[in-house]
Amino acid sequence: MSRRVTVLMGGYSAERDVSLNSGAAAAKALTAEGYTVATLDVPRDPVAFVTALRETGPEVVFNALHGRFGEDGRIQGILDILGLPYTHSGALASAMAMDKPTAKAAFAAAGIPVAADVIVGPDAFADPQAEPMARPYVIKPLNEGSSVDVYVVLEDSNLPEHLRTDWPFGRRAMVEQFIPGRELTVSVMGEGAEARPMAITEITTRRGFYDYDAKYVTGGSRHILPADLPEGIAARCLDLSARAHRALGCRGVSRADLRLDGEALYVLEVNTQPGMTATSLVPEQAAHVGIPFPALCAWMVEAATCDG
Repeated sequence: MSRRVTVLMGGYSAERDVSLNSGAAAAKALTAEGYTVATLDVPRDPVAFVTALRETGPEVVFNALHGRFGEDGRIQGILDILGLPYTHSGALASAMAMDKPTAKAAFAAAGIPVAADVIVGPDAFADPQAEPMARPYVIKPLNEGSSVDVYVVLEDSNLPEHLRTDWPFGRRAMVEQFIPGRELTVSVMGEGAEARPMAITEITTRRGFYDYDAKYVTGGSRHILPADLPEGIAARCLDLSARAHRALGCRGVSRADLRLDGEALYVLEVNTQPGMTATSLVPEQAAHVGIPFPALCAWMVEAATCDG
């Protein structure tokens, strides 16, 4: 067993607060499993990060960062250069999963159904009489997680005015067909042919869609585990999630988000750094299949590797 583990947490993305909670929970669980655990609130300066990381003397890094830098392959690349094994997916899989157009291209190439989309720039909504896609649709950043800055535009809703005057997405954003129906999510453990889905959770919320507050505020959503689905649909949901994990080359633990419209299933995205908070879905599913949270964290540490 590797004994010295450094948990990376915090960082500077829009998901910093969630990451701090995930890191604290993982550190507590790993300590309970007998590891010597250090935590590191990751600074933005990569030189300062490497210096601080080396001072903790890790044998393995538990990556509890979310969002850009922690989830998009960049910090994975630094750890590869250092030759330090780390949890979750490698640099390439992380970068592909975080960039929504790239991930969807990989899914489509693997025969995994996805929603139609167009990539737009800041002038996409400049003309009040024209929109880039027939309603209903979703506007989302290309490389953020946790539903940060996601807007659902329904048939009878008003477009947020600031999208015309104060574009928040940088150079590009994705406008994606809104898929009505049920929100499902599946955690997947392992790598390659050995990757296996855990369970299916249905998520319901009174907020209209599964936004940031629905994900992380207590009472913001209801998790139905296991989801009440016909056997055939459940089997397809598990299969698509595992295939999406493999299509990106993920390892460790990932979580696929899907929508069920009637009998049609669509994969929306794969999260390579799923949350590890008290309300998170992966620990719930692991417990459902008989893996306590400390044991899950320990498995992730023992499965850690790098591409260095």
